[in-house]
Amino acid sequence: MPSQVETIYVPNISEFLERNKVPISPAIRAGGFVFVSGAPPIDPDTGELAKGDVRAQTEVIFRYIDRVLKAAGTDREKVVKVTVYAANAAHFRMINEVYAAYFSDHFPTRTFVTVGSWPMEFDVEIEVQALA
Repeated sequence: MPSQVETIYVPNISEFLERNKVPISPAIRAGGFVFVSGAPPIDPDTGELAKGDVRAQTEVIFRYIDRVLKAAGTDREKVVKVTVYAANAAHFRMINEVYAAYFSDHFPTRTFVTVGSWPMEFDVEIEVQALA
């Protein structure tokens, strides 16, 4: 039986990953779901890593996620699971404020995890799973 796994190409984001030799796909569609890889604050319009405080980074990440979900044929209303990775637990409140505005109609399940560091300069990364 042929594989039912589809890699999702997203302009600017896919190029950022390739240019920085990051061996991941922005998203995969499989089994009726879309799995969006952990998204750092890559500006979906420029394909460059965005700078700013954690609130600004989180806003950029949700624009990134919207772009990836759209490329995969779905949207934020179909997100069922979110994992937030933050460099500092003190960022919880600021990330949560942006999160609550982004998911204003429904709140998917969520896990918030603190991490040590990343190989690039940012403070938050978010991954989501959505219905296809």
